[in-house]
Amino acid sequence: MWDKIRSLFTARSDPHGYTVYVACDRCGEKLKTRINKAHDLSVEYGARQGKDTYFCRKVLSGDGPCFQRIEVELTFDERKRVIDKEISGGRFISREEYMQG
Repeated sequence: MWDKIRSLFTARSDPHGYTVYVACDRCGEKLKTRINKAHDLSVEYGARQGKDTYFCRKVLSGDGPCFQRIEVELTFDERKRVIDKEISGGRFISREEYMQG
């Protein structure tokens, strides 16, 4: 419990990662995953107006009662900033909502 409280006040920067927080549509279980921007992204050459983009697909499954598969697809620009995100089987939530339990 103290770790959750402490983490609310100590935000750390992660230049090589991007954290995704989701909630299951079926049971409401909250999950998070980390995308390693150096290893988890696939390049898509010239995909957006001649510029390179990066793509990542993650499938998450929690420990909860339903084991629903949640599929997350993220697109990053040439500087590896998120420009588009889609989800099926769940919904995106904020870090704060994830930390609330």
